[in-house]
Amino acid sequence: MTTYILRRLVGAVAVIFGVMTISFLMVALMPGDAARMFAGPRAPEETVQRIRELWGLDQPLPVQYVRYLGRALQGDLGNSTRDQRPVIQAVTERLPATIQLALAGLFVELALGVPLALLAATRPGSIFDQIATGFALIGISIPPFALGLVSLYVFGFLIPIFPLGGYGTVLHLILPAIILGIGGAAFYARVLRSNLLDVMGEDYIRTANAKGLSPRVVLNKHIFRNALLPTVTLAGLDLALLLGGVVVIEAVFGWPGIGLQAFNAIRNQDTPIIMGTVLFASIAVVFINLLVDVLYAALDPRVRVH
Repeated sequence: MTTYILRRLVGAVAVIFGVMTISFLMVALMPGDAARMFAGPRAPEETVQRIRELWGLDQPLPVQYVRYLGRALQGDLGNSTRDQRPVIQAVTERLPATIQLALAGLFVELALGVPLALLAATRPGSIFDQIATGFALIGISIPPFALGLVSLYVFGFLIPIFPLGGYGTVLHLILPAIILGIGGAAFYARVLRSNLLDVMGEDYIRTANAKGLSPRVVLNKHIFRNALLPTVTLAGLDLALLLGGVVVIEAVFGWPGIGLQAFNAIRNQDTPIIMGTVLFASIAVVFINLLVDVLYAALDPRVRVH
């Protein structure tokens, strides 16, 4: 296991290096002039040129890339071109809000999706199965931004139960977490139901039933545990993506997370903030993927044998 983890860490470094390279090229090729946006449309060209020299934008692209990598390896991602704050400080300030929303959204996904999948799979063709299927189709089909705007209008304006966006209390968190989790819950309900039905048709399940084991024991120890493995992978990927910032949900609800910060940075062509957010998101995805692989070994003995 140690050798496997070390090998994955080496691969993770290569992935992060690739993400840094691609993000640098994409940002460098973006249309527009960050120095001009910072100076203002009426600023003289001499002022704009001094800003370019100060930020190193007058250097050839390979020189800018090498300087960026050198600073990044030292933990320096530069300063925001908008307010001159260090990128690491800007990202870490928004990180608690993003983690809070990501964990709450993942909790809603699993709290809704897993019970629906169990009800549907253990009673195929029943009313529970039909309700779970209908919920899955509706939850996947509705765009999150549309559902978020409607929920704000209904539960924030017509029936003022929740605040109209913002951050700071549990009431601020509930509505965006539910809207964020509905789509994932619908997806988990479909995937886990299908996995449960596949596992129920396996030979070892028929053997367990033939031995006289109770249906609860068969479901908990044999069916659910084996069907849960793909869901662990999906949950890990979801958490990693959520930690990278949910732009739509954060923008609709005014949630001060990394996603909203990245959205504003793209509008303002704040290159260091964009690249810092992409780098953080890639590190989150790589780290959580590694954690999911370790959890696989704990859930499935066959992985340890391999």
